[in-house]
Amino acid sequence: MADDHAAPLLSVENLHVHFPIRAGVLRRQVGTVCAVDGVSFDLRRGETLSLVGESGCGKSTTGLALMGLVAATSGRMRLEGEEIGASGRAWPRASRRRMQIIFQDPFSSLNPRRSASDAIRAPLDIHGVGTPREREEQVASLMSRVGLRPDQAECYPHQFSGGQRQRIGIARALTLKPDILICDEPVSALDVSVQAQLLNLLADLQRDLGVSYLMISHDLGVVEHVSHRVAVMYLGRIVELAPAKLIFAQPTHPYTELLIGSAPSFDPRRRRGFSARNDDVASATNKPSGCAFHPRCPLATELCRKEEPPLTARADGRSAACHHR
Repeated sequence: MADDHAAPLLSVENLHVHFPIRAGVLRRQVGTVCAVDGVSFDLRRGETLSLVGESGCGKSTTGLALMGLVAATSGRMRLEGEEIGASGRAWPRASRRRMQIIFQDPFSSLNPRRSASDAIRAPLDIHGVGTPREREEQVASLMSRVGLRPDQAECYPHQFSGGQRQRIGIARALTLKPDILICDEPVSALDVSVQAQLLNLLADLQRDLGVSYLMISHDLGVVEHVSHRVAVMYLGRIVELAPAKLIFAQPTHPYTELLIGSAPSFDPRRRRGFSARNDDVASATNKPSGCAFHPRCPLATELCRKEEPPLTARADGRSAACHHR
């Protein structure tokens, strides 16, 4: 379990990721997609922080920006105080080793022309870690660690099941012994029984290695099971951030309440009376003024339409961005 009073391992401050919309023969910019629009959070050592929200809210883009796979428009990202991904600077090589990612689709994230051994060994080859013999030994050890047989090392992705391919992805991400794993919907493409196996594997790895997870998911059942804290995103911004138990027992922000109340559940306490005015999610290219959720929120007032509420810390350990709660 993470130490709530320890210095954060990763700090993200006011992160923005905007994509230009271009049209016409001259490809002039005619608009902007504000995919991530001012996100801030800390990730502690040994913690699982989950980013949740509807499709298109910016949670995956946040993870890709942290990995340097998309360029951040502005904001600060620091790994134990060291600036990473700053504008105009090369991504520090040591930082790249300390953060790795597990992708959603275990098939498209693997090269079909390279064996499992090649895929897992690639980070060691790139960073020049160990001798060729030591690399082969580490590949065999990692395959055993994630539940694969070492004699499958020369098999190709199409020879594995979906769950086995994701185990290869996990082994590859662990090769450089990172401090942080960004898990972008790591089990959403798998059968439920396989999901449980991989979630248990991730929990065992966190217990044994002390790795921190940034879990990106829309599956609230998974999030509730694995998370220490949860950050709820809506249209590129975090609207609520709190310990997982508080989020699921008593959500504060109206959007969080709507999200949890919409998830299938046999628990009668989850069947809330809250309902949105409509189901139309605003576009990230043309956000509403004030609070972005106000067109759907039954609590909305003129204040909500004019002023965007800041994400404010509260005495119970949660932060929420709402004028009325």
